[in-house]
Amino acid sequence: MQQVAEQTPLITNDAVVLGILVLILAFVFKTSSSKRPFFRKFYAVVPSLLLCYLIPSLLNSAGVISGEHSALYQMASRYLLPASLVLFTLSLDLKEIWKLRHKAGLMFITGSIGIMLGGPLAVLIVSTFAPEIVGGQGPDAVWRGLSTIAGSWIGGGANQLAMYEVFQPNPNLFSAVIAVDVIVANVWMAVLLYGVGKSDKIDKCFKADNAAVNHLKEKVEAYRLGIMRIPTLTDTMLIVGVGLGVTGGAHFLADLIAPWISTHAPSLEQFSLTSGFFWLVVLATAFGIMLSFTQVRQLEGAGASRIGSVFLYILVATIGMQMDVTAILSNPGLFLVGFIWITLHMLLLVIVAKLIKAPFFFLAVGSQANVGGAASAPIVAGAFHPALAPVGVLLAIFGYAIGTYAAYICGLLMQMVAP
Repeated sequence: MQQVAEQTPLITNDAVVLGILVLILAFVFKTSSSKRPFFRKFYAVVPSLLLCYLIPSLLNSAGVISGEHSALYQMASRYLLPASLVLFTLSLDLKEIWKLRHKAGLMFITGSIGIMLGGPLAVLIVSTFAPEIVGGQGPDAVWRGLSTIAGSWIGGGANQLAMYEVFQPNPNLFSAVIAVDVIVANVWMAVLLYGVGKSDKIDKCFKADNAAVNHLKEKVEAYRLGIMRIPTLTDTMLIVGVGLGVTGGAHFLADLIAPWISTHAPSLEQFSLTSGFFWLVVLATAFGIMLSFTQVRQLEGAGASRIGSVFLYILVATIGMQMDVTAILSNPGLFLVGFIWITLHMLLLVIVAKLIKAPFFFLAVGSQANVGGAASAPIVAGAFHPALAPVGVLLAIFGYAIGTYAAYICGLLMQMVAP
């Protein structure tokens, strides 16, 4: 794995890499809207959003570009993600989203439980035929490293680092499990994005009642059609100004709030309240919701959510650029644990979704709010419809809140079953 990390990509200039990523997005959108039979058949099988994510990952794996050597993901997640959240929430109908809370909340909790129990079960399963993969003593005990994955998959980066501090795994082991975390989580996201294109068939299989989700989409579409107009340059500048301006304000406040809490109430770190990124997401979403009660929401008629989607798709491409599929070969045993773990998480979600007849939307977003967090939950939710992106963010925020506690319990359970 270290050898992979030291390799220099063919292209290191981020300006060139950004140009490549945006050209990939343009190519995918152009061909996906083509009337040619080949492309119509191809995109009937492969969702366009999946390609926006997959092609950059293949370029990263081939050594053409590198997520590790690029600052583009940092830029997209810190600047474009919060801006897109503001623009998506401008026309938010909070009352309608609140109606989704029961099944959305239950699927999110199911996803969290699936991670909590899936980790220990994966360790137990692998220990029956290859105990050396999940063994080790002291700081080299594999369960210590795996506990940090639980922190990441239930909450986020702050929760992962909290588990690192609590269980103190060997730094080399921690590096290995980070690769497992990134690859398995990204493969799972690809599966969910593929499922979005098949959601109608999956909903029929679940016998799901997606009336509430469809009602929200229809209401947003009706509102959008009622205020839609041909955007002027002034409209576009206002949209970009609101999105990036509010993002700047969220950064300013996050830079004050997170250090203040860290200094005066360090115990709140367990709730991720000392994380600047947590506050950035929370504040951007909150400001967007507040603006939805003002005349600013009329900007949706000029394409606010469309520009928000542009920002979000650039983030999708930079996330894809983080995945190196060749890393699986460096430590296949740990990846086996990771894939068993995520499979158990998926099975529990499918069982509960079928029992409560939940639409695939709730399964996908409930899972991604855990495994992907605030950076990718709105991507999966927005793949169903831009109006649904805030649902993913709100659920991901809950993940930050419970992530440390749930991951700590998961770590103790893995310790109990480890050989």
